[in-house]
Amino acid sequence: MAEGSPLGMSAFAASRLPVPDELRTTRLLLRRWRPADALQLEPILAENFNRLGPWIPRRVAEPAPVERLAQRLTEFSAAFDAGREWRYGVFALDTSRIVGELDLFPRDGSGRVAFENADHIEIGYWLRAEATGQGHATEAARAALDVALTLPGISRVAIHCDERNASSAAVPRRLGFQLAARVTELAMTPGDADVRLQIWEYARP
Repeated sequence: MAEGSPLGMSAFAASRLPVPDELRTTRLLLRRWRPADALQLEPILAENFNRLGPWIPRRVAEPAPVERLAQRLTEFSAAFDAGREWRYGVFALDTSRIVGELDLFPRDGSGRVAFENADHIEIGYWLRAEATGQGHATEAARAALDVALTLPGISRVAIHCDERNASSAAVPRRLGFQLAARVTELAMTPGDADVRLQIWEYARP
């Protein structure tokens, strides 16, 4: 799993068609992170870091004290307002418990983060261990796909998956994405193995 025009305002924000603060599905509430969510999020990251660490950026998965997590979520909220990226906490509608996270990242034709002139959106997601295998990621990603396709200038939506992560790759397949490419991503840390990524794409009808 990502400068802008004056005051950090993106083309999306300037278009008066920002993404909504909340999305609801049959079972889930997707809403922008709030600093107060840090208290519930802290034990989830601590319990799930070993399984999430290989798949998502360390700055997202790494456990931290509640105060530091609150600052991280404040930064996520600022990026949401600026149109740089849109990170949603995913909550169970019936219990308000955190299920995971769903993200939308604007990107340009080369795949770089693009706060202006984006031509596609990349969707990212993760779930806590006990929420897997229940269709939550597919349900959340379907809602995100619907939103991404309403954004101006967006011709396609992408999901990138480590090819070893079969459960993650099942999500775009269920949603009608097509496997567009396989690429090798060089290891960020010396000694780590390079990563083979599947790039799934959904073209605007």
